[in-house]
Amino acid sequence: MKQNNVLLASLMLIMSMSAFAKVDDLKQEVKIKAVSQTADIKNNQIIFFGPVEVTQGSIKIHADQLRAFSAEGENSKILVATGNPATYSQVLDDGRPASASAKEIRYDMASRTLTLKGLASLDQAGSQVTGNLIRYNIIQQKLIAESTGSGDDRVITIIQPESYQDDAKPDVPADKPVKKQDSK
Repeated sequence: MKQNNVLLASLMLIMSMSAFAKVDDLKQEVKIKAVSQTADIKNNQIIFFGPVEVTQGSIKIHADQLRAFSAEGENSKILVATGNPATYSQVLDDGRPASASAKEIRYDMASRTLTLKGLASLDQAGSQVTGNLIRYNIIQQKLIAESTGSGDDRVITIIQPESYQDDAKPDVPADKPVKKQDSK
């Protein structure tokens, strides 16, 4: 019975994260700002030194260092951000923020997969998953979280009640301006 409750709680969290994918963001250009960069053209790799900021639509990644490369023989671009921690944030379609942090954030642009390694945390609307490793496929909306399995290290999932999630929703959509009231 207790195992079913844990499974149900995990499923509810994953379903609540279905809004994590903001498809319009994935159609935007990727812009990288850094203090400096080194390019190894022969090996198809660029290293950016930071602080580094990556933006793609409402997606933002902040890191101390970023390595951008294509896997050999593939046209896929991969970004590996490292920091203490590196952070990821995005505004969801419903206007609520989602964020993640880890020592390493790997973003595979072709498969739209976000992999968080080392003190990984993923937050949305007050609900949170933490672990040593978190993989999230933005398109398929699938999440896998793992601990190291040693000692007391465990994956921890915190799910807020629906009333908390409703309170976290903004009153006005983020893309619409607030009307000023006349003061007479």
